[in-house]
Amino acid sequence: MSALETIALALAGVASVIAAVLWARSAVHRRRVWKQLERQGTDDKAVLLALSDFRKDGHTAFLYVLLVALIVALWAELSPALMAVLVIPAMLTMAIGWEFVADARLSQQRLELEGKALEVIDQADTAPKRWAARLAPEDLPHIDGFEVGRVYEAGTGLMAGDFYDWFRVAPSRVAAVIGDVTGHGIEPSITAFQAKYLLRSFLKQYRDPAQALEELNVQMSASRGDEFISLCVLVFDTDANTLRYASAGHPPAWLWHGREVTPLHATGPLLKLLPDGTYFSREISLEEGDMAVMYTDGLAEARAGGVLFGEDRIGATLRRDPGASPSSLVQGLLEAARDFSDGPIEDDVAILAIRWS
Repeated sequence: MSALETIALALAGVASVIAAVLWARSAVHRRRVWKQLERQGTDDKAVLLALSDFRKDGHTAFLYVLLVALIVALWAELSPALMAVLVIPAMLTMAIGWEFVADARLSQQRLELEGKALEVIDQADTAPKRWAARLAPEDLPHIDGFEVGRVYEAGTGLMAGDFYDWFRVAPSRVAAVIGDVTGHGIEPSITAFQAKYLLRSFLKQYRDPAQALEELNVQMSASRGDEFISLCVLVFDTDANTLRYASAGHPPAWLWHGREVTPLHATGPLLKLLPDGTYFSREISLEEGDMAVMYTDGLAEARAGGVLFGEDRIGATLRRDPGASPSSLVQGLLEAARDFSDGPIEDDVAILAIRWS
């Protein structure tokens, strides 16, 4: 073998080794794509295509390994024609093989980006549900002497700021809260979350719910954001058999008491509307069987053409069947609003009913 043939054979061998490495690297990326699609439970056709890509690249890498072995075996006897057959494909792979690796890596990166995008979309889809579970939970604590019904239905828009709460503030006092933050999106939801849990603290600190609302208004007015908050608070005193309520610009709650249905109107402005706004509370004696119904404006604003479902229909529903259980009543109100509306209810709806038993 001449010196020239030896050099050419050596170049062919080096080129074949490089080609084998390039195709092997491409096969590694293809395999990752295949396995990731398989783990994600992607469509079977996409998994099979990825597996096919991996097999082709792996097969090509294997062929170049065989080519290297053949070069070594034929080192002693190599004709110019055979040398050309060995060198040409190896040189072509050296020229474009890096592109194969780049393509395989790009496929892997694209799949990873698609996976992250799906995670973001999934979070965007589930975020309203997660926030609703915090702001308007399905499970409320059982408190002796009370029967509570609740319902929450998300509207057709983005995340909203409807919330309610039910908790014991003292051994003989229990608070029911319902509220709504103007606007839609993550900011109103965060504001609602802050208002809900700050109010818990203030209601434990102040016996008068109006005082708690004033303190909450000061704190929320100092925070960023231009949302307003409507909010109604009922505090039941099991020792005094009374209900004390205060409302910050919220739609009137309704109270079944003494065989009559009475609206509990606002006792102060929306929270954050006036940083130095004042609030007052009212107190009502309670009897066994009395029931209060609280709701957010999405219920009253269900529409049929230009006509609203309205507050009077809510009061009339309570008046028709005051003996209904709180759970049945809130479901009946929601169904009545759905039946009345000539389309999907656009705003979130939260309803809370409490019977003194």
